[in-house]
Amino acid sequence: MKKALSIDIGGTKIYAAYVNEAGEIVSDIEKHATPKTSEEIIEKLKEIIANHEKEVEFSAISTAGGVNKENTKVICSTANLPFGYPKTDFSALSNKPVFVENDANCAAWAEYKIGSAKGYDNNITLTLGTGVGGGIIVDGKLLKGKSGVAGEMHFKMSMDKKRHCSCGAYDCFEIYASGNGLRITGIELTGNKDITTYDIIEGVDKGDSTMLRVYNIWQNYIIAGLIGLADIFDPDCIVLSGSMGKFCDVEYMQELVNDEIVTLPTKILHATSGNYAGMIGAALLGFEKFSQACSK
Repeated sequence: MKKALSIDIGGTKIYAAYVNEAGEIVSDIEKHATPKTSEEIIEKLKEIIANHEKEVEFSAISTAGGVNKENTKVICSTANLPFGYPKTDFSALSNKPVFVENDANCAAWAEYKIGSAKGYDNNITLTLGTGVGGGIIVDGKLLKGKSGVAGEMHFKMSMDKKRHCSCGAYDCFEIYASGNGLRITGIELTGNKDITTYDIIEGVDKGDSTMLRVYNIWQNYIIAGLIGLADIFDPDCIVLSGSMGKFCDVEYMQELVNDEIVTLPTKILHATSGNYAGMIGAALLGFEKFSQACSK
């Protein structure tokens, strides 16, 4: 079975492994610290690819930031990656084809092909972590938009200019629904500026009433966003992924979402494609794109 070298570039770690056409990781997973400059990231990627490109059909890269429709370059970056990163010429990293896609889109495709959203041609995956990413599948195709960056979860939750979001605007869904949003809610309710998401989740596990209130407010922020997404996209299901997604009560969310939406009921599900969904999704998208190109 053919395999790709799949690489996931995050703000702190770079992972690399072989992934086959079935979405199976078929090698050990390499882990590297993400360098601090774009030049160092490029050199690290060249090093990783040079060590493996003879063994694979192509390289697939899952990355933070918005990626163009041609899957060749990053056209807008995020705060956790260095200045100049969008100028990276990914095609120059290898003598073989290189495929690039946004990490949330890759996670969404993994959920669609081998995870919770398998069999559902209309679905949304939200990656709930420090921030919030999103990937949207419509009629079995990844929604990319006019420039390639559809699925950014920065729609307004308020006009109060209360919370400054990572995108530079105020009161986006991300700054309420993310792990950072949970922490800010905890600060607002307790006055403790040193509180962490771990403190809140630990308090919830122990039945602390204040932490339970913080958690419930955070979860209701997410529900409000899910209602809007469900009404706009009419999905079969919405999958909650990422480090914070596992803490969501999906049965409770599903009940409240379906009580309010004007579209037909949807399912709210936990992700099941695993911690390396970005690498898996990037490889599967790459196989699809390059096989289509070869068939033309």
